[in-house]
Amino acid sequence: MRRYHRRDLSHRRDLGLLLLRLGTGGVLAAHGTQKLFGWFGGGGIEGTGQFMESVGYVPGKASATAAGLAETGGGTLLALGLATPAAGAAAAGAMAGAASVHTPNGFFNQGGGYEYAATLGLTAAGLAVTGPGRLSLDHLLGHAVNRGWMIPAAFAATAAGTVLVVGARTRRLRKAREGEQDPLFDEEYLE
Repeated sequence: MRRYHRRDLSHRRDLGLLLLRLGTGGVLAAHGTQKLFGWFGGGGIEGTGQFMESVGYVPGKASATAAGLAETGGGTLLALGLATPAAGAAAAGAMAGAASVHTPNGFFNQGGGYEYAATLGLTAAGLAVTGPGRLSLDHLLGHAVNRGWMIPAAFAATAAGTVLVVGARTRRLRKAREGEQDPLFDEEYLE
């Protein structure tokens, strides 16, 4: 009875990981293809590049390409359960960049906050750490690209890149705001 119970839990865990991978990876891949190809109502490289520049990610087209590749590639690999540490770390890094754009709007998504990006990023990171489960290409390939040492390596590389890119954006925005002065009075009170 005990052996059956452990096997049942193991199958349930693998199915749960598969569902998390498919859901999270699918959403990430869809968002990435909006950026790269303009699919699903997205702006493609041109439109997304213009948006990226407007929020401080310069050069815009390169930023759009990097974000699109991290989301599309990371999401697709997560869904397949292939190279899970690198896939999850790349997706988490892209979501950290997205969250930095939304942070001034607070937490909740309905107000333009970072809730959605944080949820996707944390789920991708959790999958990278937990692993893809047995219903995955990593398992099928003997975990050749899903070794324990790859988890800290992938997160270290992604963290370094994310800190550089988000830090440069923050400095750029701060410099652009230098010399700007907030109005002493709101216009509505002057009337």
